[in-house]
Amino acid sequence: MNQLTDKALLPAGMTDALPPHAAFEAETVERLMASFAAYGYERVKPPLIEFEDSLLASGGAALAAQTFRLMDPESHRMLALRPDMTLQVARIAATRLANSPRPLRLGYAGQVVQVKGSQLRPERQFGQVGAEIVGAAAPCADAEVILMAAEAIEALGLTDLTVDLGVPTLVPSVLVGLDLDAETNARLRTALDRKDMVEVGAMAPVVGRETAALLSGLVVATGPAEEALAALMKAPLPPAAAAERAALADVFACVRAGAPELTLSIDPVENRGFEYHTGVTFTLFERNVRGELGRGGRYVAGNGDGRGEPATGVTLFMDSVLRAIPARKRPSRLFLPLGTATDDGRRLRRDGWITIGGLQPTSEPEVEALRLECSHVLVNGEVRVLRSKLRNGDRG
Repeated sequence: MNQLTDKALLPAGMTDALPPHAAFEAETVERLMASFAAYGYERVKPPLIEFEDSLLASGGAALAAQTFRLMDPESHRMLALRPDMTLQVARIAATRLANSPRPLRLGYAGQVVQVKGSQLRPERQFGQVGAEIVGAAAPCADAEVILMAAEAIEALGLTDLTVDLGVPTLVPSVLVGLDLDAETNARLRTALDRKDMVEVGAMAPVVGRETAALLSGLVVATGPAEEALAALMKAPLPPAAAAERAALADVFACVRAGAPELTLSIDPVENRGFEYHTGVTFTLFERNVRGELGRGGRYVAGNGDGRGEPATGVTLFMDSVLRAIPARKRPSRLFLPLGTATDDGRRLRRDGWITIGGLQPTSEPEVEALRLECSHVLVNGEVRVLRSKLRNGDRG
């Protein structure tokens, strides 16, 4: 490996964003943030790194395995590099903005870093854009976040969006009273996540025949929302689980009323990625796009002191979002030969041109413009399109 190649080597899951893609990502982030701002979500900017005990307090413990840690040479306390921004925003709401009127609507955008990638998302550093509504327990708050996220994504030109609703607290409510050890619980959780009804049924001697049958019925109640919810409503759930089901039905009704044409599905047993959530959750998908565009749901916003308030939010994953939308070509660039009047350059930039100034005298401004990947050139004060033959590489 030569020295130049060695210097360009990055850790697994890390990439450089190059022109014009870096600018396209930044523009897309701002478009999403503008969509959230139009709903009244005000932007906050948490730090990239925090004290470990603060960042991983409360629900953040579920993200501990994905968190890079290091020692702070100033305070000699352990620091953690954020693997997710949601809980940072919850901390801000519970501390810095504790006295602000509720519900509190906050938006954010930034980079996160995780210890490991996944099969669907091998990237270990990627951008997040999100929004949280804190201090609202009504199902219409969940619906607002879902509808806002769908609207923001569709505004980017995506037209085949699916929102998958879930309630990861449903299965634990069914299992209340069963003293399952960690190994058995993990085995059951894996079977449910994989929708493996044979394995769920095989656990009847451990969880009981009725519970195994009920869990198998929940696996079946997965699919298009109306059909899945109808099947779910027939399940003989215990009171605590029935309350979770009712919450899901209420959110579904609010979303369906707000977006009759939006494709909705329900998965009542999905848990992966929702370890700290406490109620209805959702995942956003676009057909033929690898990985989810985003996810969100209900949780308790707090700062680890045992107190909290109801919250729900959404996080969009920019790596997936950018895969879903057509990449923008580099915008038109105008080459200004060395010696172009300063006032002319200012006037052209005011008119919306991106200008690339020549730094060396040239007798062939069109050739130099092509070399610098410009689409236009200024010749004798006139903006000219580069000749098609020249742009195709024929300089004769």
